[in-house]
Amino acid sequence: MDIALSSCTSFPIGVIDEELRDVLIHCKGRFSQKLDQQDKCFAPFDATTNLESKKEILNKSISKAYKDLPTSFFLYCVQLLLDNSPVTRKTDHMVEKTKKSGDSKRVFRKIAEVVMNFMPSTHNLVFAFKCALSLGLAVLFGLTYNKENGYWSGLTIAISFDTRRQATFSVANARGQGTAMGSIYGVLCCFIFHKYADLSLLPLLPWLVFYTFLCHSKMYGQSGAISAVIGASLMLGRKHYGPPAQFAITRITEATIGLVCFVIVEILVSPSRAATLAKTALSESLEALQECINKGVVVIPKEKDMPMACTSSQALREGQKKLKSLVYQFEAFIAEAEMEPNFWFLPFHSGCYRKMLESLLRMADLLLFVAYSMEKLSQLSQKDNGGSEVDLQDGMNETMENFKNRVGPTLKCLEEITKMKSLRKLEKELKKRNLPCDIESGEYPNADTFLIGDEEVDIMLGSFFKHLEGIASKTQSNRDEEMLFHYSCLGFCTGNLVSEIIKIENQVREVIMWENPSNQANMKEIYCKISTLRSQ
Repeated sequence: MDIALSSCTSFPIGVIDEELRDVLIHCKGRFSQKLDQQDKCFAPFDATTNLESKKEILNKSISKAYKDLPTSFFLYCVQLLLDNSPVTRKTDHMVEKTKKSGDSKRVFRKIAEVVMNFMPSTHNLVFAFKCALSLGLAVLFGLTYNKENGYWSGLTIAISFDTRRQATFSVANARGQGTAMGSIYGVLCCFIFHKYADLSLLPLLPWLVFYTFLCHSKMYGQSGAISAVIGASLMLGRKHYGPPAQFAITRITEATIGLVCFVIVEILVSPSRAATLAKTALSESLEALQECINKGVVVIPKEKDMPMACTSSQALREGQKKLKSLVYQFEAFIAEAEMEPNFWFLPFHSGCYRKMLESLLRMADLLLFVAYSMEKLSQLSQKDNGGSEVDLQDGMNETMENFKNRVGPTLKCLEEITKMKSLRKLEKELKKRNLPCDIESGEYPNADTFLIGDEEVDIMLGSFFKHLEGIASKTQSNRDEEMLFHYSCLGFCTGNLVSEIIKIENQVREVIMWENPSNQANMKEIYCKISTLRSQ
């Protein structure tokens, strides 16, 4: 409903007359009463009353649905509230199980995957090399500083190695502060309980409780929390290591030596700044969004194609879950990049990435409504259809196919551009391979045919308006009214999806200009260069 209201061009909304406004105000009172009853654990709200309100909204708004899609979508959401119809639901794996049965190729594929898992990948080899080099240097310099306690420098970084890609400076900062906090807490507890040596480990219990909160903090996370716990436990469980304060200073110094070695090796081998990880997460999110639209967005009214419609809806819901998790990961990397020091690197363009995050979150929400409306349209179309209605549905299918054919290549283009490490490296690679790239020759993909503009939204919405008007003119039953409402939901969501993709396209262009101030950020030229390297 918030998305619908934010999409309205002006207020008050002209298509909502006094009669429909009274119905909405009446529904508002019903929602308040319903929520109040649920809050007090009373009996559920009367379903008959909800049905009457739903019919009132349908009757009052059926002639206005195709005239103003944001208003129609707002009323659509009101209906979902009245019906207690959640757009999210548990995924049904029956379709996937049916696919698996009798598919012998899947078994061989799984066996091959298991065998390949035993083979070390390039990522694992690089990770092993980084661990060995970091630990070797840490122990070497730690022993040089203090022969008796030199191994603490290696232990500091060994306890929290992670095969996942992590922001180098953020992890080092979290580990250093965690070690310092744990050591200081241990020194204080040793000072308090120095007369009761047998109870020295008792103060570790509240620190473990604090650790659970520290694990979920944005600043420290898992690695900082582990360092804090181990720092405290080593201080409280120490024996024959001299005075606590002296041991704590030695531990912190050795930890600093280890962390410096860790950062240096990470920078030399594979520097993973949070800004770099945020850009990688962006390209992965765009790829997941492309899969959702290509595989899941389809409207199939014909009865013989119903299994395909169910499969598409299921694929869209599963793809939406994957997209949502990637977007949340993208959000976490943005938060880390905003706190990460820049040093000699280019400052992180937080404003652009925040806008792209907002667009991706909105699209992930809209895809749920697309899946829901597709499922409802498939159910309604199982009934007998007239010839004219089938023609209208075929026209709507054609519009959706045009939407996919236009949006899919655009997302692929943006994905490839965001995967690019830097424009300078791209040009160096072209010169190294002696690959000329003449964008005017016509031999290379034209980015203008992939990238979309605001006129695409107008064309798509115009096509939807035309089909919705045809459906509204032939409306004869409640089923037709429901189909009109679901089609209008589909039109609103797809139109907003295109608008959000255009916003991301503009922000990607701005990020490229930010990273390459001397370049005009010609998306067509950049995509041609990427395509030239890909084709070789």
